[in-house]
Order: sequence, then C-alpha cells, then structure tokens
Amino acid sequence: MPETTVRPRTGRLRTAAHRIDAATAPERDRALDALRALAILGVVLGHWLVTALVVDTGTLQVASPLHYLPELAPVSWAFQTLAVFFLVGGLVAARSLRTARTRGTPYRHWLTARLARLFRPVAVLLTVWAVAGAALLAGGVSPETVHTLVKLAVSPLWFLLVFAALTAATPLLARLHPAWPLALVTLVDLARFQLGAPEQLGYLNELAGWSVPYCLGAAWAGGRGRQAAHPGDRRADRRTDRRTAWALLLGGAAATAALIRWGGYPAAMVGVPGAAVSNLGPLTLAAVTFGLAQCGAALLLLGPLRRAMRRPAAWAAVALVNLFAMTVFLWHQTAMMAVSALGLLTDGTAADGPLPGLHTLPDGPGWILTRLLWLPLFALALLACWAAFHTHERPSPTRKSDPAPHPEAVKWILTNGGIR
Repeated sequence: MPETTVRPRTGRLRTAAHRIDAATAPERDRALDALRALAILGVVLGHWLVTALVVDTGTLQVASPLHYLPELAPVSWAFQTLAVFFLVGGLVAARSLRTARTRGTPYRHWLTARLARLFRPVAVLLTVWAVAGAALLAGGVSPETVHTLVKLAVSPLWFLLVFAALTAATPLLARLHPAWPLALVTLVDLARFQLGAPEQLGYLNELAGWSVPYCLGAAWAGGRGRQAAHPGDRRADRRTDRRTAWALLLGGAAATAALIRWGGYPAAMVGVPGAAVSNLGPLTLAAVTFGLAQCGAALLLLGPLRRAMRRPAAWAAVALVNLFAMTVFLWHQTAMMAVSALGLLTDGTAADGPLPGLHTLPDGPGWILTRLLWLPLFALALLACWAAFHTHERPSPTRKSDPAPHPEAVKWILTNGGIR
C-alpha cells in the first residue's frame, strides 16, 4: 500500500519539475533566481536561529544566543545574505528599466508596477498585526509583550523600505560607481566612532551601505548588456568577471577582518540585543565590506549554480521560492511567533517548565541543539502562513527582463505535482 501511493506521488513531482523546466525561457539565467532564493532562505534561517522569545518578569522579551555565546559570531556570517539580495536586485532593476525604456514605458509606470509588487503583501501583514495587536491588548496581554511581538513581526519592513528607495533611484544608481556610497559609509563611521557624532547620523548608511551591492548589480547588468551586444567578447568578459569576483571576495574579507581585529567592530553580522555596537543598527562599514565579500562569492558561484539549475527538480524548488519570496520573507517571523505562542500554552501544564530551545534563555550549546529541532515546526507554520496569504502576492507573467518564475508554470506544480 505505501509503495503504490509513494511512487505515483514521486512520479507526479518529477513530471511537474520537468514541466516547469520546459516552460522556462532558454535565455533565462537561472543562477540569478538561485542566488535570490539562497539569500531569502539565509535570512529566514538566520532569524529563526538567533531570535529567542523568553519570558522575563511576566513579559516576552527577545534574546539572542550570540549575546551569551559570542564565540558563535562566525555562524552569523553564513546567514547575513542581504547583500546578495541587493546585488541581484540592482541587476534585475537596471535590466528591467533598460527594457522598459526600449519599449517606451514611462519611468513612473515602471516604478509603480515594481513597487506595487513589493507593497501589496505588506498591507496584508500590517492589517493582520494591527488587528492581532488590538486583540492581544483587549485580552489583557501586557503592552510590553505586544510591543515585542509587533516589532518582531514588522521588522522585515525596514528592508523593503530601503529596497523601494533604491529601486526608485535606479536611474541614478545605474550610473553611480559603488566606490561613492562606500566612501560615504566610511565617512559616516569615522564621524560616529572617532569624532563623537550622534548615532542617528549612522542611519545615512542604511541607504548608502546597501547602495554598494545594488550599484554593483546595476554595473553587472551593464556588463551583461555589452556582452549581449558583442558576443565575441564573452570569453574575455568572463575572465574579467572572475578576477572581479576574487577581488571582491578577498578584498572584502580582508577589510572586514581588519575592521573587526583593529577597528573595534563586532564580529556578529546580525543584530544582537544588548550589544553596545551593532553592525546592522545602523549599518556599519564592516557590514558593507562583508557584503562585498559575499558579492564576490556569489559571482564565483554562478557557474556551479547554472549547472545545478539544469536539474529540473532543483530548478522547480528555486522557482517556488522565488514566486513566493515576499510571502516567505514577510511572514517568517510570524510563523516563529505562532509556534512560540502555542508552546506557551503548554508551558503552564508541562512538568518540566518552559520548552527548551523555544522559551528558555539561549545561554548554552544545548539551546542551539534543541532550537534546531524546532525548525521543522517553524517551517510548517510558515507553510500555513503561505496557504493563508500567498494569494496577495500576485506576480505578473514573466517578462524577459524580470527573473521571476512564470506563475502559471509554478501553479501547475502546486495543483498537479502533489503539493497540496
């Protein structure tokens, strides 16, 4: 009985993967989609691993294992992948804008269409949490706890605001050398840490710092356009790309190591509650140089990713993540909190007290090990959020300039591929 049910299901999945593989345009660079999927999943897993909700004097507070186990800071390097997202975003936006101009599409129409795809699902998140916050307060939950939950739920929005601003500035950033925003970040950090300037000045780095990988992506798009116009130069261009990638990786890594070792910057590349200085709040020069190293690594991964994406199953998985990237990104913190809330209901009846890895203080290696066991439940909760809210993420059919998987092809997977 199990064998007869598993084989047809496996066959349907294989057929679905081949179907979406065949429906994908041959000229599409699937490695870009793979990089974007890796960036999104890196952020999600990173948040799930370094964010703990603990009960402190009757209220929920956010704690991080990196506060108690600073020797684990290098682990954060694997999950701070936003620079890769901005790199791909800059490339896609610059290429899309160039195509829109070729078609005669006005800039305002191009921008409106791109921002609508960003903020349509945001409105749903804000509405749900406005209602949930009011209900929690009416139910007697302390304002401190509600503030913690709502702040955590909407924390991904800072990224979207920055990304929207850079998208709007694409005509300028496509012509701007990345060295200029990098220089501004350096000057801001010098003013903050050496001249005693107020910390608020550092928030200039939120735009300037993320402009660095975005400008790199836009410059990459320009280079790809020249390759398309002069295909005979592609081999030399690939050699140049690899040299650039290695320079970014090694130079960015060396600069980051120097800033941590001699500049006094923290080693953790994610926010740590209670830390005197954070590399992300506001963005620091160390985070930007680390992002440059990541961009170099991403460029070096293009070849292996292109080969991997020839496999229909791998490409289908990447297509699914890209199609619903906004839903995954916006709701992953809510999914974690939903599991934590359900766990709190059992804490009162559990003989052993708070659930390890969920509500206990993240102050030892045991917490990390038990936290890993909770990740599948977080993923299931995120799947439930996807089922409830993914319809608000309505991407348009694929255009050659926009690497988003064709929704009808992926819809076929969802309806006929056994994923229900």
